[in-house]
Amino acid sequence: MNSPKRIPNALSIAGVDPSGGAGVLADVKTMSALGAYGCAVVAALTAQNTQGVTGISAVPAAFVAQQIDTLFADVRIDAVKIGMLGQQPVITAVAERLAHWNPPHLVVDPVMVAKSGDLLLEREAVGAMREALLPLTTLLTPNLPEAGVLLEERPVETLKEMRRVAERLRNRMAHSGHRWVMLKGGHLPGEDAIDLLHDGDRMIELTAHRLDTRNTHGTGCTLSAALAALLPQCPDVPDAARRAKAYLSEAIRHADRLDAGSGHGPVHHFHGWW
Repeated sequence: MNSPKRIPNALSIAGVDPSGGAGVLADVKTMSALGAYGCAVVAALTAQNTQGVTGISAVPAAFVAQQIDTLFADVRIDAVKIGMLGQQPVITAVAERLAHWNPPHLVVDPVMVAKSGDLLLEREAVGAMREALLPLTTLLTPNLPEAGVLLEERPVETLKEMRRVAERLRNRMAHSGHRWVMLKGGHLPGEDAIDLLHDGDRMIELTAHRLDTRNTHGTGCTLSAALAALLPQCPDVPDAARRAKAYLSEAIRHADRLDAGSGHGPVHHFHGWW
């Protein structure tokens, strides 16, 4: 008799969005929908709804580190997703503890700005993200403005420029092991949203038809959480990326079924269940 399939444990290290559309709440929903057991370390607190962010409260870096150590000491973690960290001391603490525990997969979504335009990462913390986190990352998932900040240049405006940026970002990551960049092209105009998946050798285009809805709050969080849930379950990164993008597309497609707020509403994480 075949033994039952092992359920992966996926961890989100991110901020809390009380509206549930982004951050650790959205991440755990996504992981649950995709067959993983979701865990969360709270790295920042926000007062936030679908219209904007009214306040941010930091979580002490030492306590973030304690959450990580306490969890890893007991629970097997198969993949980690990093979202909003907010401040340089938190980024440094997270990087130090993950270097110690060395999870099999580390997905980094360099969260810098909310959908409403509110700043979620202190400007002086960007350098810590480059120096401390990128060398540990196995899959980096920036959008075009975030990629521009990480490379200290203007956001790209064409698919051709995206290819160059994907290569430059991949070169910023560690050269040992299999490292990938998934550069999200949703900010470019056009009927299709094209992402580029690059490992230093292959450049894979992932295309989805652009959907007409304002309810796209937390799409970056959802995609990176989907990747963390799927990487332990898929044969390779491209397969996980395709499945994650397809899941997000359907979550966006069904977003208007929800009635949560009057701004940029959340995507429908449980579209396959409800």
